[in-house]
Amino acid sequence: MFSPHGPTLRELAVQALSSVEHGYDLLAPKFDHTPFRTPDSVLEAVEGALEPMGPFDRGLDLCCGTGAGVDVLRTVCREGVTGVDISAGMLAVGREQARAVGQPDVTWVRGDARALPFGPVFDLVVSFGAFGHFLPAELPGLFAQVHSVLRPGGRFAFPVAAPPRPASPWYWALLGFDTAMRVRNALWRPPFVMYYRAFRLGDVRRELVRAGFRVELVALPGFGQRPDGSPRCRMVVATRESGTAGA
Repeated sequence: MFSPHGPTLRELAVQALSSVEHGYDLLAPKFDHTPFRTPDSVLEAVEGALEPMGPFDRGLDLCCGTGAGVDVLRTVCREGVTGVDISAGMLAVGREQARAVGQPDVTWVRGDARALPFGPVFDLVVSFGAFGHFLPAELPGLFAQVHSVLRPGGRFAFPVAAPPRPASPWYWALLGFDTAMRVRNALWRPPFVMYYRAFRLGDVRRELVRAGFRVELVALPGFGQRPDGSPRCRMVVATRESGTAGA
């Protein structure tokens, strides 16, 4: 699962026994060589689905990490791109990588997604692979924060994969991972919140609507269909309605 340039088992163990913030600070130099980074195929699919909806003016990559989603925003946004993350280490890597490839127009901001340091200045917010770090009870506040930084008519977009079926090995792998994390958090402090099965589409849609969004689902056809004909991967597009206020 990891390239030779990725973290060692010992490094992963140290990171897993840290807080979310400090764990990602430690992981940051090798993060792009792990399977935790969003695959390019997902980024490209979201970019392709967003292009017909744009162009947008200003974009925000929420929980940006080292900036995998920044290139998506730079393609579909005309004015400015901002990445926000709680980990200073991840931001430092993202900033250095952007500088190395000549992307000085990206603004990197350290901040908590549950208390965003922005006003309603963005037309598009995206996020990739970060929602496992939020407990279900935190979704209303998180979505209210996203709502508060979007201009009326602005969109909040993110991919969601269909959950694996019980017959799939991935189902049991994810169940085992979540169980191990819950045991770890029951026995060790500080907690490391990372639950892959806690972000359920039905709950997400309900909380987005409560926060004042109009929600639609866009199939990402490049990932195929399940046996019942439903898409294996969708993009959630939540639009801030004019005149609505967040929860």
